[in-house]
Amino acid sequence: MLTTNDDKEMTQEQLLTEYHRLQKDNKLQKKELKQARKATRRRLEEKQLKPYQAELIKMQQYLEHENKKLVILFEGRDASGKGGTIRRVTRYMNEKHYRVVALGKPSDVQKSQWFLQKYIEQLPCAGEVVLFDRSWYNRAIVEPIFGFCSDAEYKNFMRGVTGFEKDLVRQGTRLIKLYFSVTKEEQARRFDRRKTDALRQWKLSEIDLQAQDRWDDFTNMKYEMLKRSHTNPAPWTIIRSNDKHKARLNAMKVILNAFDYDGRDPNLDYVPEHKIVVSGALEIEKMEAQLIKKGKFVI
Repeated sequence: MLTTNDDKEMTQEQLLTEYHRLQKDNKLQKKELKQARKATRRRLEEKQLKPYQAELIKMQQYLEHENKKLVILFEGRDASGKGGTIRRVTRYMNEKHYRVVALGKPSDVQKSQWFLQKYIEQLPCAGEVVLFDRSWYNRAIVEPIFGFCSDAEYKNFMRGVTGFEKDLVRQGTRLIKLYFSVTKEEQARRFDRRKTDALRQWKLSEIDLQAQDRWDDFTNMKYEMLKRSHTNPAPWTIIRSNDKHKARLNAMKVILNAFDYDGRDPNLDYVPEHKIVVSGALEIEKMEAQLIKKGKFVI
């Protein structure tokens, strides 16, 4: 309260200063409360992931024991949550038996090689999991949009990628292809956060800064990629990732459902949420329906 007996001796300017101080304190308290609620929510979300992370350890042990090979592709727009999901998937796994591969700009030597060669060199050996943070599908979306490959190189890749993946699967490698789908509005919000957060600014690249302006180009290339590379041996799975926690949880479910390993916890729910996980075939159908109805893609 501002009206105590002592306040009679305070000038109007002093009263105004005291009012602003109390107002500021109130805002700080609200901010601290909001941060506390956010931290609590994050702890609960991380706790919810732990039973599935324990299952991933069992699955990894099964792969090692059975000498099986697993490749998981994490694709999607910038800021769609690929990296955060990879970190949660691998958090408790045995580091000796998995690798995260995020290839940078190709060297002059790599440019002279067959495009897929640098990726083939990273494929797993028996009992190993390799997670690609972006993969050979760079050539299906990012490279043609920004002119990093020629039209002929793009067409050659699209003609050959399904055969390459069929051979990969036929010769004993399990391939899981995940595409993280975020809305334009949510991507813009995440970019804005990266601009102001010192811990996230390193994530912003020149391509990121153009992602919003080239949104429709990315959508068109996504459709072509799904339509031409979604196959029975190597299907696409779409992860709706506006909600990062749900995207991470459901991606884990998709991965765990790829194998019938021993010791699976029967009390866990392994069924992906239908609003979060969509088959590549259904995504293609939805996009084509939008094209017919609205004349453009919305997803």
